[in-house]
Amino acid sequence: MIGRIILAVQLAAWGLSVPAPAAERVVIAGGDLTEIAFALGAGDLVVGVDQTSTYPPAATELPQIGYMRRLSAEGVLSLAPDLVIAARDAGPDTVLEQLSAAGVPVSRAPDAEGPDSIAVKIRFVGDALGEEERAGALATRIKADLETIASRVALLQSRPRVLFVLMVRDGTPMVAGSGTAADQMLRLAGAENAATGFGGYKPMSREAIISAAPEAVIMMTSHADAAGGIDAVLSRPDLALTPAGRERLGVTMEGNLLLGFGPRTPEAVDLLARALHPATALLAAGFR
Repeated sequence: MIGRIILAVQLAAWGLSVPAPAAERVVIAGGDLTEIAFALGAGDLVVGVDQTSTYPPAATELPQIGYMRRLSAEGVLSLAPDLVIAARDAGPDTVLEQLSAAGVPVSRAPDAEGPDSIAVKIRFVGDALGEEERAGALATRIKADLETIASRVALLQSRPRVLFVLMVRDGTPMVAGSGTAADQMLRLAGAENAATGFGGYKPMSREAIISAAPEAVIMMTSHADAAGGIDAVLSRPDLALTPAGRERLGVTMEGNLLLGFGPRTPEAVDLLARALHPATALLAAGFR
């Protein structure tokens, strides 16, 4: 403490400020940000996470602060953090303001989406945790891996029509249109979105699904399980009449892996491409 006071006096004399001490107890609201923190080797600093932080397994053993859009100041403060790292859509805003008023710094992720957001988020977390060098190296590696996969996907001769089903609500599938993370992942994996003419996530009627004629259906594993499993989804009267239903081609993937746009995105694109394209086409394009 005395040494820090002396440093503060010296820096003040030079017109400089005392650097803020590095965070030692970090709470994170956002599964992609949690994953990045662990990928940077800073997982030992994390003392609490939100419900979307399902990877790596070590993160699931940490104290929970609830769903990232329904945080409570009391729950977060109970973990005595000296830094909160929050996704851009974490909140409510009033809670984040309460945390700041209580003296807890809140670092909010930049407003970035899609594959181009990966490097931005990695550098953001690296800056927040004092791991700038590791963040730069990780961002560079992820970019190179994505470029390698993109070069292989570009050589694939076919672009299967794929329907991403977010969930089945009140008996009607909620599907991903343009401008969604799912739409971007389909294109990265060399597929076309079978849901056209609208943006965001919307219910899709039986007639529209049959007309779209998807060749494959993709779901997050947890949402497929909630609907009785991917086979049950493919057996629905609407999807059963599509090529995907007739060929029983359904793919499930863990949500953060599929849509998180984080360190595992190159792996997700590779897995998705392998699930959607014939083995011979994959070999011809350089997949091994």
